[in-house]
Formats: sequence, C-alpha cells, structure tokens
Amino acid sequence: MRQLIWFRNDLRVQDNTALSAAMQAGPTLAVFLISPGQWQTHDDAPCKVDFWLRNLAALQRELHRLNVPLLIRHAEYWADAPDVLAALCHEQSINSVQVNAEYGLNEAQRDRDVASRLDASGVAFHSHLDQLLFQPGSILTRTGSYFQVYSQFRKVCYQRLNTAPPASVGLPSAQSHLGLPSDPIPTSVQGFETPDGALQALWPAGEDEACERLERFATEQLDDYKRDRDLPAKPGTSQISAYLAAGVLSPRQCLHAALRSNRGEFETGSAGAVTWINELLWREFYKHIVVGYPQVSRHKAFRAATEALPWRHDPQELAAWQQGRTGFPLIDAAMRQLLATGWMHNRLRMVVAMFLTKNLLIDWREGERFFMRHLIDGDLAANNGGWQWSASTGTDAVPWFRLFNPVTQSRRFDPDGRFIRYWLPELAELDNRSIHDPGSSGDLFGVADYPQPMVDLAESRQRALNAFRNLSSAEVPHV
Repeated sequence: MRQLIWFRNDLRVQDNTALSAAMQAGPTLAVFLISPGQWQTHDDAPCKVDFWLRNLAALQRELHRLNVPLLIRHAEYWADAPDVLAALCHEQSINSVQVNAEYGLNEAQRDRDVASRLDASGVAFHSHLDQLLFQPGSILTRTGSYFQVYSQFRKVCYQRLNTAPPASVGLPSAQSHLGLPSDPIPTSVQGFETPDGALQALWPAGEDEACERLERFATEQLDDYKRDRDLPAKPGTSQISAYLAAGVLSPRQCLHAALRSNRGEFETGSAGAVTWINELLWREFYKHIVVGYPQVSRHKAFRAATEALPWRHDPQELAAWQQGRTGFPLIDAAMRQLLATGWMHNRLRMVVAMFLTKNLLIDWREGERFFMRHLIDGDLAANNGGWQWSASTGTDAVPWFRLFNPVTQSRRFDPDGRFIRYWLPELAELDNRSIHDPGSSGDLFGVADYPQPMVDLAESRQRALNAFRNLSSAEVPHV
C-alpha cells in the first residue's frame, strides 16, 4: 500500500517518526506544500521561508538516498490543503498519509480538515508525536488541567524522563525505486524577499550542519552553558534554535546529546547540561500551553485581566524600537542583531521585550508580530510565551512590578561593551563605563548619528507600575 509523508516543520530523515512509520508501512512518496498566503498570515519571516527552501533542497538529497521522491505542491492557504492532498493521493494511488503533529489552532484545524477530506476518499490519515517529547494532554495537574507554572510542569516531566526517556527513531532503509522523479525545489517564493548571502551563510542548511552544531555544542560548550548563556558577546548558546524550529533537528536528538555529555543524568552532574535540558522543557511547556489555552493563538493575553491595560499607540516610538534607535545601546545592538542575522540572543529577547512593553508601554502584540516577521527561528509557542512572560500578561510570567533596567542589564551581561561595539560601531570609542549609558552622562558629544535616550527610565518605569497597579485584578479565570 502506497504511503505519503507530508513534510511540514520536520525537514529531516533522521529520527523522523512519520517517515519511519510510512516506510515501514509501504512504498513511500513525500510532499511539501508551498503556502505563501498562509505564511504571510502567520507573519513568517522571509529569512525563515528561505531557510525552509534551502533545507528542502538538502532534504530532497537525503530522501534521494532512500529512493523517496519529494513532490512540491501549491496550496496558497491551508484551507486549500485538503483538495490538493486528496488530488495527489488519487493521482498516485496513495492509501495512507503520515504526518508529524503540529499544535497551533490553525495547524490543528488544517489537519482535521485534511483527515476528513481524505477519509471521504478512503485514504487513512495518521498523525505522530514527533515535535515534542510528551503528547499534549499527558502532562497534567492533579485536577486534570494543563499546567500554568513551568516549575511544576518541569517536575512532572523529569519524573517521566527518569522513568522512560523517549527513544530516537532509526534511519529507515532505502526502498526500491518507484520510477517517479522528484520535483524541483523553488529557490524563492513570491512575497518573501530572499535574504542576503551574509545572513544565509550564518545558517547553512541540512541535517549534517545541524547535527554538527549540536554535537560541537554538547561536547565543547555544554558544561559552561549555565555560566555563558547570558553573555551576548560570547558564543555561549547552542545556535540550533532555527534547526529545531524547522524540524531539521528533533527534541529527542537534543535531549540525547545532552544526556551523552552528562553521563545519562537529567537533574544532576553538569550544571550546564541540566540548565540546557530545562530550556528544552521550556520549549515543551509553551507548546503545551498553546494546546491547553488556545486563546494565546488568537492574539489574546493568557491573563485575561491584562487585556484592560492602557497600552500606548505611538508609531514613532515603535519604529525607533524596531530600527534600533532608542538611545539605549544594549537595546539598539540587540535589535540590529535581529535585523542583520534573523536571530537574537535569548537574554536580549527578554530585555528588548520588557523595554517595549514596560518602558514604552506598547502592546506586546506589536513586538510579537515584529519578531515573527524577522526571526529565522520564529515559533508561535515560544515567541508568544516569551513575549507574554516579559509583558507580565502570560503564564508563569515575570511579576508585573519587576522591570529589567537596560543599562543595568548591559553593565551586567556585556561589561566590556564588546557586543555593543560590534553592532554599534559609532559608539566603539567610548570607554567601558560610558558605552552602556552615553546619553545620560553627556558622552554623546562628538558621536555622530546616535540618538539621545527616548525615555527617562525611572519615569517610564513608574508609568508601567501605575498601569498594572490600576488593573482591577491581576488574576481572573482564563477564557
């Protein structure tokens, strides 16, 4: 019986649950749907779409070794996917479609619609756990609800991992030739500008590159991860988030790399390894939140009371933040890193998000959207979770009265100003004291084209505190 694997955000052949299931069940074809209208609706970044296309080309080469042809079809929106896939199944005499589950509201509805349409045609639809370590709905509180606090969620995850860690799936053996050629992989998609070569060079495509990055991090940097991960001038993070978001790596591969480095230990041994495993579980947590509390997929605050916050509408201040022209060097350097590379250091994601939502009191949704439109590792669950955490509107969020001071954060995590000097060369000649806050100390005299601070930190902090304090209640039942 012929099988079809429908690739989405799982662009790999190694440790791929749906691919393995398909090839075990019968002769297998593969398909990927080009959906530019849907991608624009979801604010997917041009560099992210380019990364998908480049990884599709690499995936096609790997599938060729398995004699699995990769077909390309166009479905402008996901609403078109049922008919497109039904037609392909009819054309190729497909008996069963295999997919790896995805978890956003639109993704879940798309898959239900496809399954219904295929069922009417006598084609089975099989969905597999692959993007996560645990099935959403399997990690619940004693009352049967989804966790809202990460530390409690993590505790249950560790209990499960110690009992039965998820096993990786082996690489399937090559099948017999089907006599069907693969389709050409497009090098661009209308509506998405191809990024420059410098950005592409930062993110080479393919499983070999992803696995090499993971292995190098696990063997050379993991032990120091807890110490170095907050220092943006150091290569202290794994640099694999884009590969995880596109499914070029699986979370199981990441977990097992950490365990190999840490002698099989989850919660003891290397502090760096434990910290990194905790970050994998944060990723898990936010995806479970998307399923358990679907309002976050509808641009709603997790904490419903915070919808009453008096967010400011100030296009000029928003644009200054977007362009890295706030007058606060760490904020501006971080934003320029995002614009140039499609990526931002995680510590800085929190700092710039809190500056926008607290110091500028601009709606977190503006920042969430801007990030998605520029991040090569953009992921609904992680991006939404991080923004709502910083804005104090989300699950397990930072307390509303705690605001990161960008100058203090700069002095603490970039003490020598190395990160700032790299991204803001106009400030390179300032000393290590002045470079963190040149506007307030008058050190911008003679510095060309760098703005004064756009807000007074103390006054803007008080404005944010007043706004949150005036909410009638910070805790109400979730919708």
